[in-house]
Amino acid sequence: MPSVAIVSDNPLQRLRLQQAVAKLGLAVGFVGDPSRYWHNRDAVVADLWVVELDDENAQPQLLDELLDDDTRRLLFGLGMAPPTGHEDYPRWERRLFGKLQEQLGRLELLDNVSELEALDRPEGPDPLALPGWVTPASRGVPADQVWILGASLGGPAAVKAFLDKLPGGLPLAFVYAQHIDQNFIPVLARVLGRHAQYPLVEAVAGEPLRCGEVLMVPVERELYLDREGLIRFRDDAWPGPYGPSIDQVMLNLAECFQADCHAILFSGMGNDGAVAAPLLKAYGSRIWIQEASSCASSAMPDSVASTGCTEFVGTPDELAQQLVRCIEDSELLERKHLRDQLTPDQP
Repeated sequence: MPSVAIVSDNPLQRLRLQQAVAKLGLAVGFVGDPSRYWHNRDAVVADLWVVELDDENAQPQLLDELLDDDTRRLLFGLGMAPPTGHEDYPRWERRLFGKLQEQLGRLELLDNVSELEALDRPEGPDPLALPGWVTPASRGVPADQVWILGASLGGPAAVKAFLDKLPGGLPLAFVYAQHIDQNFIPVLARVLGRHAQYPLVEAVAGEPLRCGEVLMVPVERELYLDREGLIRFRDDAWPGPYGPSIDQVMLNLAECFQADCHAILFSGMGNDGAVAAPLLKAYGSRIWIQEASSCASSAMPDSVASTGCTEFVGTPDELAQQLVRCIEDSELLERKHLRDQLTPDQP
């Protein structure tokens, strides 16, 4: 991966830049203030110099040297990073990721075909049993509840483990937003559907989200739902540095499903999902994440956790168990509500 040098006269800015750059797996070849730069400038080799100064007028010699060297790629003007727990931090971080990719090309590591094929084993795990209180949903009926599965590097293995553990008949639809090369999607669909009760299906314009299916979000064009809850596409690519944008998937689906739109963020690099998580939480949605030690890269779920919106953290198996419990609890509450509405004269 490319290396980055960071020069800033603000200690907090240096720290937040270093942390954000590390989320993309970039090597940080130098971090320091202007005085440290002058002591080390001849020894530092970097593909990109990120420079952020509180007072540029106080460092004219530094700026002249950097700007006069045509061999250096420079990145200025990011603005002071908000505190990591602030609602604006994920947007600042996303802006940084986008600018880094403009300078260095695509940075995010993705699963490759051989890694996907390695998941295709003859035997799958024993799935959980559907609780007796849950009325099985017929596959293919329009769903009233949707769970977004968002993932990047290491996501296919985690999502497969999650889906393989689920019993059939859950009254909901899944929408799977995975950062992946478009050409790998057929392999992904075959591997993930081998043992699961929920096959991956292609998104088709004019169709609703259906129970018993995992809708695969396209990589190259934006998907949204119209007022009737039917799938539509925009001609434009997904906004931001990722395809598909998990944030935008969450926002587009929550606009239709509101409190019945939930999200689970699995293994991945970057911070996709962290911008939309607080907005979905405001609807009353559930936001869950994969536990860090079970991730190939925990940067993405960690970023969502830093927003303070996460309700549950677990391994893929634990996430599956928790989902089944939640559906069972919802069914029991609904039955209790119906009983409470009955008058004493009714049987």
